[in-house]
Amino acid sequence: MIASTSNKQVKYVMNLRDKAKVRREEGLFIAEGLRMCRELNPKETRQVYVTEAFAGDEQNRRWLQGFSWETVSDSVMEHMAGTKTPQGVLALVRQKNWTLDSILREKPGGPAACLMVLETIQDPGNLGTILRAGEGAGITGVVMSRDTADLYNPKVIRSTMGSCLRVPFVYADDLFAALEQMKRAGLRLFAAHLQGSVPYDEEDYRGKTAFLIGNEANGLSEQAASLAHCRIRIPMAGQVESLNAAVAASVLMFEAARQRRRG
Repeated sequence: MIASTSNKQVKYVMNLRDKAKVRREEGLFIAEGLRMCRELNPKETRQVYVTEAFAGDEQNRRWLQGFSWETVSDSVMEHMAGTKTPQGVLALVRQKNWTLDSILREKPGGPAACLMVLETIQDPGNLGTILRAGEGAGITGVVMSRDTADLYNPKVIRSTMGSCLRVPFVYADDLFAALEQMKRAGLRLFAAHLQGSVPYDEEDYRGKTAFLIGNEANGLSEQAASLAHCRIRIPMAGQVESLNAAVAASVLMFEAARQRRRG
């Protein structure tokens, strides 16, 4: 059992937790909590750390079969975990490797593409919420500018509630080139914009669709917005000018879901 926070494995976990550069170089991220860890594939998991209390549960021990795992003291788990009340299990997981081509490739008999395109989203909570809401709305992927927040940040991972394991996503080194590729693939691009000429619920999202969401403070860049087929707006009542990025994205994604359910 690992009982010291000076242990080299503990230090390695801490580096992964705190440094995006280390996560990129190692190709790993940290998953915490029983609900998310239960979804992990042993082949995609390098190491699992559990407390003695967690490992002492018969059901948990059955689940651990097939994984490489190690027990740690409660104090070490609290030190490694990013939550105030860890659930006694933490895993090092290999990062996914989707590409834009694979996200644009539709499955036979599957739904028409519905993508979220995020430009310079900075808040980890917003990013995680968009991914989680997106899964609920049935989106087929997320495309992000390289300067968007790190999706493998533990705060983002926790807020996705496991959606990061199921929703394909990719960072585009050149977002504008990626938008042009989407257009060539037949997607219609809708830019969420304060100066949008069309209310969001008056457009048709049943075909191949991509929604463009910009930075929390500045919105979409003019270049990104100019590549869209249409600029849409969410009408506001009262004195509200705009919505939080994650809320706006959710409104659009679930409108697309509503239309698609009704055929």
